[in-house]
Amino acid sequence: MLRRVRILTQALIFCLFCFLFIQTESKGHDELGYPVKVFLDLDPLVFLSTILSSHFVEGALYLSILTLLVTVLAGRFFCGWFCPMGSLNNAISIFNKRQRPPKNWHRLKYYLLIFLLVGSLLGLQVTGVFDPISLMIRSFSIGLYPVLNQGLNSVLNTLYNTNLPPLMALSDLLGQALKKTVLAFNQPHYLQSGLIFLLFAFILGLNLVERRFWCRYLCPLGALLGLISRYSLVGRHVSEGCTSCGKCERACPAAAAPQRDDSYKKVECYYCFNCDDLCPSKAVSFTFKTTTRAVPIDLERRWIYISAVSAVVAAVLSKTSPRYREAIFNPSLIRPPGALKETDFLGLCVKCGECMKVCITNGLQPTLFEAGLEGIWTPMLVPKIGYCEYRCTLCGQVCPTGAIRRLTLKEKAEIKIGLAMIDKGRCIPYAHGKSCIVCEEVCPTPKKAIWFNQVELKDRDGKRSMVLQPVVDTELCIGCGICETKCPVVDRPAIYVTSIGESRSKENQLLL
Repeated sequence: MLRRVRILTQALIFCLFCFLFIQTESKGHDELGYPVKVFLDLDPLVFLSTILSSHFVEGALYLSILTLLVTVLAGRFFCGWFCPMGSLNNAISIFNKRQRPPKNWHRLKYYLLIFLLVGSLLGLQVTGVFDPISLMIRSFSIGLYPVLNQGLNSVLNTLYNTNLPPLMALSDLLGQALKKTVLAFNQPHYLQSGLIFLLFAFILGLNLVERRFWCRYLCPLGALLGLISRYSLVGRHVSEGCTSCGKCERACPAAAAPQRDDSYKKVECYYCFNCDDLCPSKAVSFTFKTTTRAVPIDLERRWIYISAVSAVVAAVLSKTSPRYREAIFNPSLIRPPGALKETDFLGLCVKCGECMKVCITNGLQPTLFEAGLEGIWTPMLVPKIGYCEYRCTLCGQVCPTGAIRRLTLKEKAEIKIGLAMIDKGRCIPYAHGKSCIVCEEVCPTPKKAIWFNQVELKDRDGKRSMVLQPVVDTELCIGCGICETKCPVVDRPAIYVTSIGESRSKENQLLL
């Protein structure tokens, strides 16, 4: 019964995750109802790494204390019942029918946890790369969601292009239903979408090597909860009625060696109750009163030191690398409005990808090395793909850590994220002597940040004409990038935006 309840709970929680994920997008107005960031708010690893790296915690992250309290009470209950990443791994593990003895690699996740926490303490925030909730949201947003949209759109287009009235009607009906549920308004495209998809597929594929491979050997959140569960109030007990049949050993998804009390690894147990349900002699029980001795994690001191020292070296190298200073003044590194100054931003951003998911123009894209190794998969605006909508503040609403501040529309209108520059060698009025007013037309500021000089020119035959040549007002331009997005010179726009002039930096300015 407990096993069935647990499986049903896992399925419901995973469906809830998917529902909230789909809801994390614009519904035509500047408010989100139920963003999926609630799962990050319950993540104690994000909470702890944020405190260590920035000494600041967004209020909603205090919800993660509930997860810690449940762990103190009932062990790694979160891993076995509520973690969407664990549920997905568990579902895929069903296809692994091999009964291999588990590998003795469970220490890896504890060494990784030490590396991440020591790194966070020194300002190296890479926890989000490995945190299972961040990893899952990022993989769904950037890797899976575009593939799902492309696949469904291809099917609908194929049905419609058959020119058969029944299939065309079916395509219209399905299209309307899907757009109200899972389809994005516009097909999203992301840089590194393929890389992130393949990495996620690889992690899930490891379940075919060994069941719940990620959860057993690599998950740093599981390691943190395991350390706390060592002292949990609920424990497991095996009575003298045990016949050593081995069913519990084979059914244990955590490889916690549950057959005997003296070998049972309490810190590895997910409290899934498989062993309780399957025991033919009813010798297994979970109670508040237990005499089970907690088997030590047995970490090697040498590898603890190596993990900690590696974090120190990585933190120092990331700050002394030329790429670190280059990232601060990288002209293409345009952060979302409300982003903190670069050092603080990197200390808080957990690379979850929610801001990119909600960006209604698809302009927010994941970085690769533009912000250095520490900044991998953090958001940047790529105006050639999409611009920052003037009346949109969704990215600040979904940021779980406060790396992007939540702004009012009035505050948003006063923030500069960059500055537009005109390439006169490519701009039509400058280079070709013909009027073009697109950039001024689309400029969203109340008083246009782009204005025109009226210049008299003559062509090769000596015929004179008046041409409007655009000029950028550096005081009014907010760097939203719509002029670059809409520029009719499509290969390399004649007007482009760089990060210079951004409000969050006192150094990255055109005129100091």
